[in-house]
Amino acid sequence: MDMTTGQAYRVKQNKVTANQCEMLYEYRRTEEEVDRKSFQGAIVVAEFHKKIKEAFEVFDHEVNNTVDVREIGTIIRSLGCCPSEGELHDLIAEVEEEEPTGYVRFEKFLPVMTKVLLERRYRPIPEDILLRAFQALDPLKRGFLTKEELIKYMTEEGEPFSQEEMEEMLSAAIDPESNTIHYKDYVTMMVIEEN
Repeated sequence: MDMTTGQAYRVKQNKVTANQCEMLYEYRRTEEEVDRKSFQGAIVVAEFHKKIKEAFEVFDHEVNNTVDVREIGTIIRSLGCCPSEGELHDLIAEVEEEEPTGYVRFEKFLPVMTKVLLERRYRPIPEDILLRAFQALDPLKRGFLTKEELIKYMTEEGEPFSQEEMEEMLSAAIDPESNTIHYKDYVTMMVIEEN
C-alpha cells in the first residue's frame, strides 16, 4: 500500500509530535525531580542550620552571636565531625574574627560549618578501622593496652595528644581496677553513629 505525500507528511508530523511529547515528558519529569531534590536539599540545609545554631548557642554565654575561639573544636565535634588538630586550626583561621581576635561570630561560622556538613567532611573513623588500629598496638593480641602503653603511643607517635586530651581520654578509656584499656569496649563506646 503506497502512501500519498499528504499521508507521509502526517505520519512524519505524528512522529515528530510523538518525539516532542517524549522529550517534553522527560523534561517535565527531570524538572520535577530537580524541584523535589532542591526541596529536599533545602530541608537538609535548614536542619543543619538549626543544629549549628543550637550547638553555637550553648557557648554563646553573652548572647551576642559570638563564642570564644577555644570552643569551636567542641562545637564542631558536637555536630558529629572529627577534624584533626591541623584541620581544626585551618577552620578556625577561616572563621575567627580579625579584630578583636579570639572570637568567632555566628554569621561567619554558619556558612563554613554548613558547607562542612553538606560535604560530609571530617567524618568519624568507622569502628572496624579504629579496632584494627588498637589491635596493631597490641602485638600480643591480649585485647587490652596498659595505661603506660597508651600514654606512650598517644603522646609520642603520629599527631601527639596534648596533656588535656590525654587526661580526657584516660578518664573515659582506662578501667580503674586493672589500669588497662579494653580497646574493643572503648571503640564501641566512642564510635559516633551516623544518622
